[in-house]
Amino acid sequence: MESQNTKDGAAAARRARFGKLPERIRYEEMVEEKAATPADSTRYAYDPEASWMSFSCLAADLGL
Repeated sequence: MESQNTKDGAAAARRARFGKLPERIRYEEMVEEKAATPADSTRYAYDPEASWMSFSCLAADLGL
């Protein structure tokens, strides 16, 4: 009989803890809105003096 009471007690505790679903969360509470920042035109501007750094040359890598 003791094991039956233990099972019923465990089932009651489990039902008390997990017996219902959590409260619904509204869509508005899940979404965060941020203002967009304007694009920085100088970030992607072409710089002929620094353009050689973006290319890879096997001969230069080998020191030839």
